[in-house]
Amino acid sequence: MTSLRPPADDGTLRVAVVGATGNVGTAVLRALAEDPRIGSVVGIARRVPRETVPKAEWAAADITDDSADLVGLFAGADAVIHLAWLFQPARYPAVTWRTNVLGSIRVFEAVATAGVPALVYASSVGAYSPGPQDHAVPESWPTHGWPEAAYPREKAYVERVLDAFELRHPGIRVVRLRPGFIFQRAAASEQRRLFAGPLVPGRLVRPGVVPVVPDLPGLRFQALHADDAAEAYRLAVVRPVRGAFNIAAGPVVDPRLLGELLRARVVRLPAAAATAALRALWQLHAVPVPPGLLRTVLRLPLMDTGRAARELGWEPRRTAREALEELLHGLREAAGGPTPPLASAPR
Repeated sequence: MTSLRPPADDGTLRVAVVGATGNVGTAVLRALAEDPRIGSVVGIARRVPRETVPKAEWAAADITDDSADLVGLFAGADAVIHLAWLFQPARYPAVTWRTNVLGSIRVFEAVATAGVPALVYASSVGAYSPGPQDHAVPESWPTHGWPEAAYPREKAYVERVLDAFELRHPGIRVVRLRPGFIFQRAAASEQRRLFAGPLVPGRLVRPGVVPVVPDLPGLRFQALHADDAAEAYRLAVVRPVRGAFNIAAGPVVDPRLLGELLRARVVRLPAAAATAALRALWQLHAVPVPPGLLRTVLRLPLMDTGRAARELGWEPRRTAREALEELLHGLREAAGGPTPPLASAPR
């Protein structure tokens, strides 16, 4: 095991971040470094980067590996933030299940064994059952996901795992953050690889290049900037809160907003036609996401973020439009980050 510094004895907090090199993890490390109440951070990932982050040290660990000493890495931590998630390969759900479900269970068990008093877990709007888009739902909305894609199935399953975990360990403060779509410039290359694939050029998202944006029934979703998501995770560590919190910025992203950003005409299109086109591309291995994921997105409820404002004291600093604009700029420039998952070219 990597030799780590001992817990702080000056009253500051020690935080372990699992999945610290991705879109959200890199932003979380920045947010924790800026808080004087945080004394030290251990960033845990399968592949650790060369870059240094204030207050942080890196540790390599694979949460799917039984030999990984997660208990040792969590020892002395005041909180564990669990962000690690494998989206691809979507064609092999047994692979993603091994990381996302079995790996999460291993993390939760290590938290309990190490005696960590707080666990902050990255859930998602994708955990929610289909819901309304004419009004926002609170955190009590059912979290049964949507069965046609691995991502919502796995997010919903881990919610059930956490239900049982909380019953077994009532002394551990468990927080579940359920954010919308999270964007930042540095994650542009990663998100292009995950969701669009190598055949979709970044220049395609330049304003005026895409002629039309499909107006699909149900295409309305919430988004936020990675730095705002990271602020919610920081607050979940330093404030004595429990339970689930919806995290998203306004306005709601819909075809009209996408059309404005891309200077494209909005054209009404049946969801069945879009699904059939995506299915054909999926079967040709031209895109990395299955048609079931599109059907998931079209059924997502809108989330009420009032509890996050009242109890976490969380408010986004950037709008969903600004976050999406930053992502689009990053896509055009093939932007990336300094960690292996965010690199412009895969490492």
